[in-house]
Amino acid sequence: MTNKSSIQHVSDSDLTHSMAHYLLTIHKLKESKGYARVTDIAKEMNLTKGSVSTALVNLRKKELVEEDESKFFSLSSKGHNEVHSILSSRTLLYYFLKDVVGVEDDIAHKDSCLMEHLLSNQTREKLFVFMKEVSTKESLDLSTTLDLASFKTNHEFMEAQIGDKYLE
Repeated sequence: MTNKSSIQHVSDSDLTHSMAHYLLTIHKLKESKGYARVTDIAKEMNLTKGSVSTALVNLRKKELVEEDESKFFSLSSKGHNEVHSILSSRTLLYYFLKDVVGVEDDIAHKDSCLMEHLLSNQTREKLFVFMKEVSTKESLDLSTTLDLASFKTNHEFMEAQIGDKYLE
């Protein structure tokens, strides 16, 4: 018996782990080189050009990436928003796991990477609020090395994400 109100175990964006990494790679290449071609993406991700081309077709169908007449790829505004969501989720999860839960650094990196694209907007917002409280209130027995005091909202924090800036 299926209940229409049952919780779906899919993120708001329906991105796979692989799709998230393609978007992050395009973002990284655009930031560092100013462009992202199939060859560059394949080299960065250690994949074949054929695999990358197939993935990019799917990302274009989802309107997450765009290709110009010179065969350079860039993130659409929707793709850019996804990247900022992914990066802010990864950062929040990493510090939560490392500083609050007490997971070893390398495990926190790995696990935050695995979960980054799965968080809903609501969970990311609530995690931001929690982590901000932990990082700014000395009266709490918990502490974190992530300084969120300069951000008023999760949206501000999300927009400030440009890469793994906050990750050690």
